[in-house]
Formats: sequence, C-alpha cells, structure tokens
Amino acid sequence: MKRERRAKIVATLGPATSSQDAIERLFEAGVDVFRMNFSHGSHADHEKIHGIVRSLERKYHRPVGILLDLQGPKLRVGEVDTGSAQLVAGHKFRLDLDTEDPGNHRRAPLPHPEIFAALEPGSDLLIDDGRIRLKVLECSREHAECEIVIGGTLSNHKGVNVPSVILDVSPLTKKDRDDMRFGLDLGVEWVALSFVQRPEDLAEARKLVAGRAAIMSKLEKPAALQHLEEIVHLSDAIMVARGDLGVECPTEEVPVQQRRIVRLCKQLGKPVIIATQMLDSMVSAPTPTRAEASDVATAIYEGADAVMLSAESAVGKYPVETVATMDRIIKRVEQDEHYKSMRDRRRGGHEATAADAITVAATQVADTISAAVIVTFTTTGSTTLRCARLRPQVPILGLTPKRETARRLALCWGVHSVLSEDIHSFREMVSKAVAEAQKDGFAKKGDPIVVTAGVPFGTPGATNILRIAWVE
Repeated sequence: MKRERRAKIVATLGPATSSQDAIERLFEAGVDVFRMNFSHGSHADHEKIHGIVRSLERKYHRPVGILLDLQGPKLRVGEVDTGSAQLVAGHKFRLDLDTEDPGNHRRAPLPHPEIFAALEPGSDLLIDDGRIRLKVLECSREHAECEIVIGGTLSNHKGVNVPSVILDVSPLTKKDRDDMRFGLDLGVEWVALSFVQRPEDLAEARKLVAGRAAIMSKLEKPAALQHLEEIVHLSDAIMVARGDLGVECPTEEVPVQQRRIVRLCKQLGKPVIIATQMLDSMVSAPTPTRAEASDVATAIYEGADAVMLSAESAVGKYPVETVATMDRIIKRVEQDEHYKSMRDRRRGGHEATAADAITVAATQVADTISAAVIVTFTTTGSTTLRCARLRPQVPILGLTPKRETARRLALCWGVHSVLSEDIHSFREMVSKAVAEAQKDGFAKKGDPIVVTAGVPFGTPGATNILRIAWVE
C-alpha cells in the first residue's frame, strides 16, 4: 500500500461509507486517515467503524490513522412559533433568554447567556450559517435589540455565530467529554477540538487526553487567528475548518488566512489539514468542477500535509470516485516542476538544536547523493516530524516500535510509517533500514539511503545520528 504521493487524504465516514466493503474501497483508493465525526452517529456506530478500520490494518499490514472530531458547543436559537418566521431587512428584531415564549418575526429566544455577556452595540450576529445577519443596537446580559441587515427565513434551532467576539464558552461540552473518553478507550490517534478561540482552550483537552492521543485544533473562529502562533505551538496539528471560518470571516479573507496558517504550520513543524467543500459537487456528481480541482491543487501547492473530504465521503453518492479524484489531483500537482521548486523554496524552518542540525544535514545529503529514501527511527514521532517539516525531495520511511506513533504519522506529509521492532545497535539500525526500504518498494539494489536516529535508541527527541547506507 505504498502511496505515490506525499500529501495525505483524510476521509469522513458516515452513512454512505459505514460497511466493511465501503471503508476498504476507500482505503484502497487512497485514504490515509479516517475521520469519525461525533456530531453524528452513536457510540455503537463509531465502535463498529473503529473495528473495521483496525481490521484493514491487519489485512494490509499498514498503519491507518483515526481522527475523532468532537462536535463542540452548538449555539442555536430556540423555538419559533409555527416553525418558521420571515425576517425583513431594515426591521428591528429582539433576542432574549425567554424560552417559554416562542419566537416570531419580531423576536426569538436565544438560550445562551454567554452570548449576551459578550455582546456590545455594533456587534454582528449571524444565523443559519450567515444567511441572516443582525446588527446589535442595544444590549444587556439578558437581551439584544438588533437591526435586521440581511433578512430570510428563521426556523427552529438554527445555528448562531458571533464573529469577532470571544465567548466565555469552553470548547468541551459534557457530550464532548463523554465522546472523548469513549474514543480514547477505543484507541483513536487524533482528537480534533472544535470552537478553539484562545490558547487556554487547549488546556482542559490536554489534561483529559493525558497523552493518549494527539490534539488537533480546528481553526473555525476568527478570534483564534488573533492568537494563531500560540495555538499552533500548543497543538499537535491544525485543521483549517473553512466552512465555519467562512461564515464568520469575509469570504475574501478565507484564502488569505488559509495560506497564512499553512505557512506558519510548516515553519513550526505541525501537520496541517485543509478541510470543507474541497470536492463538494461530487456529493451528487461523479466529477468535480474545475474550480474544486483547482482548490485541492492550491492546498497542495501551498504545502498542506493533508486535504480532507467531509460530506463527499460521508453521505455522497460517489465516495470512492471522490477519493480517487483527489488522489489523482495530488499526484499531478506533485509531478509539476513548479510545485517542486515551490516546495524547495518553502521548506519549513528549523531550530538551533543538534537534532534539527542532523535532520537538515540528512535532507541535504539525500539531495546530494540522490538517495532513494530517508529512513527515520522514532519512538514518539518527533524525529520523523522534524524531517517532514523540511519537505525533502525523497520519501520518508518512518520506522517506530510504537503502534500509536505509526498511526499518527499516517497524517504527515511524505511519511510512509512502518511498525517495526525496536533496535539496539548501529548494525541493526542500518540492516533494518535497508531491509524495510527494499521491502516496501522505496529502494532497489545499489540505491543509497539516508538513515537518522537517536542514541541511546528509544530516547524521545534525541536525533543525533546520520548514516548513509547502500542496498546490497
């Protein structure tokens, strides 16, 4: 199951792809990491999917990552009399905490005191993914008098967004905590945290995870962009959740922020996923639009570690075809000479440490001698991630004795992760690197390979060895 590309594919599983056959076909088509969206489905549903993915690992002898995506807090209006009401632009509209009295075209209940606590005159309120826009004229901790800027049909329990305002809301609801415990007990590798607004939001999640999984911050709130560098530093990976981000940000701002986020993640060595509506028309059509193909290509040109499918693979009519299409787009971009020159110019930064010095030297040596592959030995994944950050010209073979590390690395750019027995000597390191490179089809007889590891073997973060070896 060697992939002929560096960037990875994440696919969301759902009603259209919940069977053994469907998930296996997605994996064969190119999926590297499967996303379980806990906004939908029961624990029993997710447990079944988890078991199927793990069975694929055993069948194909290939580590596969699983991403648990938490729902996060959902801010919604309450009940509306007769089920819906028409809001007219220019009219006044009131929101308050009174849930006993159903809403109408003049007011609606909003059972979220934390929203009223954060509002100020001039604040914007978006309802139903921005289809309705309100401007706050006057407010208190119990109500907000607004002007309807963009009207539309208001119906029961539509979502509310409050852009440019930091809400005093934990990103983890009770449901999220229950879901997280369930997923950690199952053994997921990644936990995606929704509604991140500030660096402090990661503290509770980090405490609950307690090292059992890696934490991915979903950037979907403009407030998070004000603390971007701190949030990236504190996260193990980042997801650019363009759907929610696009509701609260001006449309023209989203691609600019996407590029900014990807560039920072590359500099800091954190994997970054581009998500939402990448091939959205393939939910109902067997081919994408040209604009969608260009969108996927742009993410790859920018240097994203992975691109993600949501509804396309969860509920779409053509999930396998969508993955295959994404796979072809990535391969074609990565063959482009312009992409290769961009990749070399935009290699991630490195720190003034011995480990980074060894890794930089490894990529330079691999380029100079036209090595077939860079082989990294790692326990926690740090050695391999350090190498991926530099975007070498050759593939990275990440060998690790820890199964959870091998699965986490399935998300990272350019890494073919392999579960391997631990090593105890230089001779064993070289022989195992040569054997795995040859077995997995990365090198043939006579090819040079570059090997990095840390001594003492098994010490996290101690990359201090560089070796050149030849396949005999």
